[in-house]
Formats: sequence, structure tokens, C-alpha cells
Amino acid sequence: MRISNAILRGVPGAFLLQSGYGKLGMDAESAEGLKQFASTGVPQFADWDSQTFTKFIAGTELALGTALLTPFVSKRLAGAGLLAFSAGLLSMYFRNSDMTQEDGIRPSEQGLTLSKDAFLAAIGAALVLQK
Repeated sequence: MRISNAILRGVPGAFLLQSGYGKLGMDAESAEGLKQFASTGVPQFADWDSQTFTKFIAGTELALGTALLTPFVSKRLAGAGLLAFSAGLLSMYFRNSDMTQEDGIRPSEQGLTLSKDAFLAAIGAALVLQK
């Protein structure tokens, strides 16, 4: 594995592992808030039980983080997973008018934390397109 590939995989992989692990013990109120916020990007999540949703998101982040950090998982497969996951995150950003300025693209103060997910999408695309 090239050092550039290891960097592209290692940083988001570690971030996702930490994020998923942090959601495993989430209290009911926080889980409900997370589910409601996620449903702004993926409306079907509104119908889910908040504890089930939180376990799903934690499991997804843990699995994706592990795939990114595991060298025998192909870079294209790991990149495709990261790209799909970040697309879901960005859908929350673009479908919530409070997250962007009037132009619908540039982040507002509230949207700054989600706009960084564009970097995850770029890393996923780079992994998929690398030779």
C-alpha cells in the first residue's frame, strides 16, 4: 500500500471508528435528536425507532472505519463506501436551509460542521478513482 493511500484511508477510518464507538452508548434523548436531524437528509429515518437508528449509524461508522483501515479491503470498495456514506451526510446539509447561506451552497455558521463532510466525499472519490 502506498503512503498516500494509507493517509487517505487512515484519517477518515480512525475518525469514523471514534465516531461510531461514541454512538454506542448514546442516551435516548440524544439518539432521538440524531435521528430527527438525519431525517432532514433521509426522510425515511423519521419512521425508525431512535435506538435502532443509533445502532445502525454506529454500526455503519464502525464497519466503514474498519474497512478503510484494513489493508486487504480494496481501495475502490472502501472509497465507494465512504463516498456513499458522505453523500448521505451531505444530503442533510443541502436539504436543511439553516445549514447554508442564501445561495444554498456556502455553509452558514450552523452548517459548518456538516460542510466538512465534503472532504470525506472527496477522499472517497479519490480512493475510487486512484489507479
